[in-house]
Amino acid sequence: MKALKRFYVLLVYIILYAPIAILILYSFNDSKIRGKFSGFSLRWYKDLFKDGEILRALYYTILCALIASVLSTIIGTITAIGMYKMKKSAKTVLMNLSYIPMLNPEIVTGVSLMLLFVFLSMQRGFTTMLLAHLVFDIPYVIISVIPKLKQMNPYLFEAALDLGAHPFYAYRRVVLPEIMPGIITGFLFAMTMSIDDFVISFFTTGNGVQNLSILIYDSAKRGISPKINALSTLMFITMLVLLIIVNKRDDTQKTLYGKDD
Repeated sequence: MKALKRFYVLLVYIILYAPIAILILYSFNDSKIRGKFSGFSLRWYKDLFKDGEILRALYYTILCALIASVLSTIIGTITAIGMYKMKKSAKTVLMNLSYIPMLNPEIVTGVSLMLLFVFLSMQRGFTTMLLAHLVFDIPYVIISVIPKLKQMNPYLFEAALDLGAHPFYAYRRVVLPEIMPGIITGFLFAMTMSIDDFVISFFTTGNGVQNLSILIYDSAKRGISPKINALSTLMFITMLVLLIIVNKRDDTQKTLYGKDD
């Protein structure tokens, strides 16, 4: 029975990661023909950094993701702290409202934001795409920070005030370190969702501004270049390294402070 459970878990992971493994393998394929591995080569990685269109899309993707993640982390953290101090009824209402952008179909969110920008006479481009990313990033930060606030000792903040600390200083030196794992998780959630988004970006961006998901969608009509495989491999490795760093940081924190966050 134990061997069967292990086999089942192994099978699930194979199904999840086999497509990524194939993508990484064919990013080193010397041939442009998909499905035929003709030899190991780094030609697509070299060509990747010579392709101005891909690099421009990567620039907009990373820039939008970074700005949206930082702003949504700040706004979401402040909102979560404010919601935590509210009465239960008001907190429940606001939490349910926070879930709507995550549960709402992306096509509905994308079309509604596009209509809003048209109504406000805003020219669609990088700014509108950034605002759209903020809309669906902030709730992920809120739901990541709220549990850490609930785990925190509620008397720490009051104790800091009793010892003469200014409220802002108490939040910065007492509350933020306690909820920092949730803040980092929310930031990574926001970053991942922003990089991954296609539907909302497609409806809220304008001519001359496209992220990688839109570029890949457009290129799929005429055949995806192996350079996209190389780019996807680099992005996967980057996210994997970030995940390992965060996990190592959490393990170090648990070792130093002797607590399980």
